[in-house]
Amino acid sequence: MTASPGRRVLLAAPRGYCAGVDRAVIAVEKALEQYGAPVYVRHEIVHNKYVVQTLEKKGAIFVERTEEVPEGNIVMFSAHGVAPVVHEEAARGRLATIDATCPLVTKVHKEAVRFANEDYDILLIGHEGHEEVIGTSGEAPDHITLVDGPSDVAKVEVRDESKVVWLSQTTLSVDETMETVDALKEKFPQLISPPSDDICYATQNRQLAVKQMGAEAELVIVVGSRNSSNSKRLVEVAKLAGSREAYLVDYASEIDEAWLEGVTTVGVTSGASVPEVLVEEVLEWLAQRGYGDVELVKAAEESITFSLPKELRRDLREEAAALVAERKGAAGVTGATGATGTSGA
Repeated sequence: MTASPGRRVLLAAPRGYCAGVDRAVIAVEKALEQYGAPVYVRHEIVHNKYVVQTLEKKGAIFVERTEEVPEGNIVMFSAHGVAPVVHEEAARGRLATIDATCPLVTKVHKEAVRFANEDYDILLIGHEGHEEVIGTSGEAPDHITLVDGPSDVAKVEVRDESKVVWLSQTTLSVDETMETVDALKEKFPQLISPPSDDICYATQNRQLAVKQMGAEAELVIVVGSRNSSNSKRLVEVAKLAGSREAYLVDYASEIDEAWLEGVTTVGVTSGASVPEVLVEEVLEWLAQRGYGDVELVKAAEESITFSLPKELRRDLREEAAALVAERKGAAGVTGATGATGTSGA
């Protein structure tokens, strides 16, 4: 790597894969290894183009709807989580399932169920249409109202202001979320907070590192896909922290050399669903242009790991075949009963 005097890179730590993403990606790889292709995945397992394309080459098939999976197959639910209705769809389709939902998302689902059972109005802070929000809302649709940022607060209505709680999507900007919470508390003074922070530890740590580098880096490059909520938030955080410009790229080849004009310090980080190989390619690209001096900006230590989905300890191919056989058997019994009735008549 080469370096030009005065030019440097600030490299965020932590960055890249969080524990939930690591678990989900390994789960797909293990399922393919254990059961063979194809393994269907409902929605992108994580929001990263490179990861999805790599898994497709290994035999994973990504679908948007459960109904797209042929009966007798295995379907995996993505790290973003799904609503209960999706589990019901899989059962009707005679599918063996693997639930790769991030445990931190599962925690929010359980909170939603708990507060709904206690008849609270739940104000879910998140982005409309995001898979995680759709899944959480599906746990208690009659009790949940989506609040998509501070500008949404004015139109929020509740049944009883003494029984209101807020929850949030796990991948949001911490600062924007708290701005929304403050606005909600001003409108609903008795608003209850979740028992523990809903925003993912990894999301917070990556934003903290970007805040630390943003004041020094004229340019921040965030490696991540455009449908990745946590990656897009890093771009926003970098700009708010003082960086002149911040851009989101999937690959080093997407970087525009014009961005480097007048820049002495470049900040580099990556979203929670980004493999390190993509960051290394960006660092190499920068080094070839004189930014070979790399300094680490360390905001936190991460040691959290999650165990793989329990379904990987079973023979899911056998389970899927049994489900199909059960359906055919039931159809046969129905047909036989109908024939006997006709004969007797």
